[in-house]
Amino acid sequence: MRIISGRFRRRTLQANPGMVTRPITDRIKEILFERLGPEVVENRCVADIFSGTGTLGLEALSRGASSVVFFEQDLKAYELLRENVEKLGVQDETLCWRTDVFRTSFRPKNVDEMLPFELVFFDPPYKLVETMQPGRPLFKSLRRLARDTVTADDVLMVFRTPADSVFSMPEPWTREDTWQKSGMDLHLFSKTTEVTETAEVTETTDTTESTES
Repeated sequence: MRIISGRFRRRTLQANPGMVTRPITDRIKEILFERLGPEVVENRCVADIFSGTGTLGLEALSRGASSVVFFEQDLKAYELLRENVEKLGVQDETLCWRTDVFRTSFRPKNVDEMLPFELVFFDPPYKLVETMQPGRPLFKSLRRLARDTVTADDVLMVFRTPADSVFSMPEPWTREDTWQKSGMDLHLFSKTTEVTETAEVTETTDTTESTES
C-alpha cells in the first residue's frame, strides 16, 4: 500500500493483514481523489472514520489537507496507523484517536484547529452497512457527525459500501453522486441542514480512550 500523489508520493504504508480492515486499492484511491479534485482536499480539515491504517487520510494530507483526525477502534490497525503517521513525520498535523464510532462525540479534545471537519471519509465494515436503519447505532453515529460543531456546512463525505447496497441515511446527509468500481460503491454526500448540539443529547458523551496524537 502506498501514497499515490503529493508530498509523500510513492511512500509505502503499513497495511493490516487479515480481514479486520479493507484497504482501498491504489487504483481506486487514485480514481477517488481525481473525482474529488484538489479544491475539495487542499487546506481542508479531514476526518478518516473507520480509518484502518490511515490510507485515505494520509493520501489527503499528502495532497494538501491541513489536518486529519483518524478514528479507529481495532488495536492492531490503530498501532499500524500510529506507525504510518510517525514514519511520515506528520504527528503535528494529525490525531490518531482509538475510539468507538458507535459512541464517540466526534469531537476530540484540545484540537480545535482540526475542527469542524470539511471532508469526511466514512468507511465502515461492509457487514454494518445493511444495518443502517433509523434507530440503529451506525445511523445514530452519522446523525451526530452531522452536528454543526463537528462538520462544516459545506462538508463532503465519501461513504464506501458494497456495490448496490441498500441502506438509510439520516436526513441531514444528501447523496450528491455515486461511483461504482470493482464491486464497491463510493457515495458522495453533502449536508442540507444543520443538526444542533442539543440533538440526541443522550449520545454526546464519549466514554472511550482519551485523545492522543
